[in-house]
Amino acid sequence: QNGVQFRVYSDETRPLLQGARLTSWELQQSGLDVTLLTDNMAAHIMSQGLIDLVITGTDRVAANGDVANKIGTLGLAILAKHFGIPFYVACPYSTIDLNTAEGSEIVIEERKAEEVTHFGLRRTAPEEMKVCNPAFDVTPNELVTGLITEKGIMRAPFGENLSKEYL
Repeated sequence: QNGVQFRVYSDETRPLLQGARLTSWELQQSGLDVTLLTDNMAAHIMSQGLIDLVITGTDRVAANGDVANKIGTLGLAILAKHFGIPFYVACPYSTIDLNTAEGSEIVIEERKAEEVTHFGLRRTAPEEMKVCNPAFDVTPNELVTGLITEKGIMRAPFGENLSKEYL
């Protein structure tokens, strides 16, 4: 909009590939230069100095600023911290839950084993394989640079600032 050129790297987003199916398509339709990555490529791309800023979405934000989002978000936040990259979370007010004090109170959904043991209709893992397939993880607020809301960017201390926004 301001003539600034930039590229977006969009993760595929497990478990249901929303990043590949939706996010990357929406970004591309907006006219942005988008490159799709598998979730496991983020460390490599960050290590190459190709990322200046990380922005993820969220499904829920606790009162203290802990963020629950698709599985892998915590890993991205840890990588961003390691490489000195600011980590922001886009969160409409509808995702902020002041009744949940912190992320440890958020129940994490476990997805079907077949999402890991199969590719399409074909089994890719041995029969009777145990599977861990959480749909979400929780990113602690200390890894979050800022929360991007309809009213602007909120910074730490998140608990105090989230409460002020709702008063």
